Amino acid sequence: MPTQSTPRRTSTARSASAKKAAATRRRSASTRRTRSTARSTARTTGQRAKAEATGLQAVVQQAERAVLIPVGATLTARDNVVETVKPFVQPDTARREVERLQRRVRTNLRKFERRGNTARNRAERRVKRTRTQIERELRQRRNQVQRAVRRNRRELERDFRGVRRDVGRNFDRLTSDVTPLS
Repeated sequence: MPTQSTPRRTSTARSASAKKAAATRRRSASTRRTRSTARSTARTTGQRAKAEATGLQAVVQQAERAVLIPVGATLTARDNVVETVKPFVQPDTARREVERLQRRVRTNLRKFERRGNTARNRAERRVKRTRTQIERELRQRRNQVQRAVRRNRRELERDFRGVRRDVGRNFDRLTSDVTPLS
């Protein structure tokens, strides 16, 4: 079976198709540039118009905010009141809501009582500890003073006995040295 071969293109044919492709590329680039220029012109015009309108819009927006903020705050307050009152409209839901609030109050009261009890116990322990420390320190100081007084008393008595003995000896010596005058 004979194979079919594709005819080879000549250099002239290749050159012609390259020139056509280059021309197509140039046209596409030119079209892109034209579109880009048109887009940027439109964008610039739009921005200028927007900038002119922005000054006026800013004033309008501030005026709107001055009106809308109080309206929104009022509506929020109304919603809060409606939500607060809603459970109390029907007798069943009102009873349930009151019971729920009473449970919450009882629970909080128990918590407060426990916390107060804990604080009282801590304070009592602190006072007791401080009192014990002060009593111990006073006992130690009293004992030190008593020991010092005993020690000084003993030394004083010892010195006094020694002085009395010396005075007695000196008296005896003097009396023996002195001859009777009679």
